[in-house]
Amino acid sequence: MGDTMDGTKQRRRGNTRQRIQDVALELFAEQGYEKTSLREIAERLEVTKAALYYHFKTKEEIIVSLFEDLTQPIEELIEWGRQQPQSLETKQEIVRRYGQALHDAAPLFRFMQENQATVRELSIGEMFRNRMLGMRDIVVDPDADLVDQVRCVSALFTMHAGMFVLKDLEGDPEDKRKAVLEVATDLITQAHKGA
Repeated sequence: MGDTMDGTKQRRRGNTRQRIQDVALELFAEQGYEKTSLREIAERLEVTKAALYYHFKTKEEIIVSLFEDLTQPIEELIEWGRQQPQSLETKQEIVRRYGQALHDAAPLFRFMQENQATVRELSIGEMFRNRMLGMRDIVVDPDADLVDQVRCVSALFTMHAGMFVLKDLEGDPEDKRKAVLEVATDLITQAHKGA
């Protein structure tokens, strides 16, 4: 195992808590959340169950911690957006940063999509809805025409679709990301013209 780890894992390797999160997510993706035990996570990490327990008592704690860590940039973006003037530049910057945050949290969102029942049971479903409402509030101008409000919400959905739906489309992932960003930015820009 040692030398085959790629750069990202190498960087995160020193941090046991993050290594547990990474490995848990890998196992959840391979065999499903329900079928994965803490013991298996410990085994793949080559640590004792007690060592794992020091950081996390349950699988739920691992997922919630991952969710908090990976969506922190979205939380920060919402805070930032609330303090900015409602200019077109601000909204375009919000869309750009949101695209980056979604990209960085992609493994987590894949988990959420593939384990919807689990997500509904865990507290992350509620947390996720709150993040989405926060994003909506910083891109949608409540005084705008309904059509322009819909355009702004559609920009956010375009970003989400870019993560899930477009995976199966032909083409370079980087090109797809650029295309998604362009469409989302177009929607935001059009909405602004309406205002």
